Amino acid sequence: MSARVLVVEDDATMAEVLAAYVVKAGYEVARAADGPTALAGWERFRPDVVVLDVMLPLLSGLEVLRRRRRLGDHAAVIMLSARGEEEDRLVGLETGADDYVVKPFSPREVVLRIEALLRRAERLSGARLLTETLDVAGLHLDLPARTAQRDGRPLALTSREFDLLTFLATHAGQVFTKDDLMRRVWGWDFGDTSTVTVHVRRLREKIEVDPSDPRIVVTLGRSGYRLLAEQER
Repeated sequence: MSARVLVVEDDATMAEVLAAYVVKAGYEVARAADGPTALAGWERFRPDVVVLDVMLPLLSGLEVLRRRRRLGDHAAVIMLSARGEEEDRLVGLETGADDYVVKPFSPREVVLRIEALLRRAERLSGARLLTETLDVAGLHLDLPARTAQRDGRPLALTSREFDLLTFLATHAGQVFTKDDLMRRVWGWDFGDTSTVTVHVRRLREKIEVDPSDPRIVVTLGRSGYRLLAEQER
């Protein structure tokens, strides 16, 4: 069964071209041209990846994403925006996006990003082949269901946050730089490492008792992260 991709773009020509590239890559595609239609299509189509424009009629792409993330939706999201300033990228990532592409862009580039997002689970570590659950540092991860709990309480993690936590939990005690995590979790050989910083911060807000004094995912040096095993905390 092919992966499902929802393309949300109000520029009809751009949406048609992008959808054609996605179909050619072998994926099932649905389209939406405004915020409310995007929400309805997201609920009905249940996409694996959403390509989501920031500037949409009636309801912004950021608000669409906020609403879906509040519902616990784990679909991977690529934000599209004409604004490429770092602050705009960070807002998208803080809202729960997994990737960010600045217009104008190559449709082929977007397809490559989609493919990278869909492959990321296989890139993690092979943990899913070894076990179906992980229990570390008071956390319980159900890998097939892609859900996480802390002390029996469900955690509302985005898809990327879950992948990051799974990778660190699988390698508890090991130190990884931001570049390491970009390659191992995001599948990128290069990119803006502020993406990693934002996701680690968001993850800590959900798993730590006191995010300002993290005891599960700790920072080592200026750019290294490690998940502490129970006995180290």
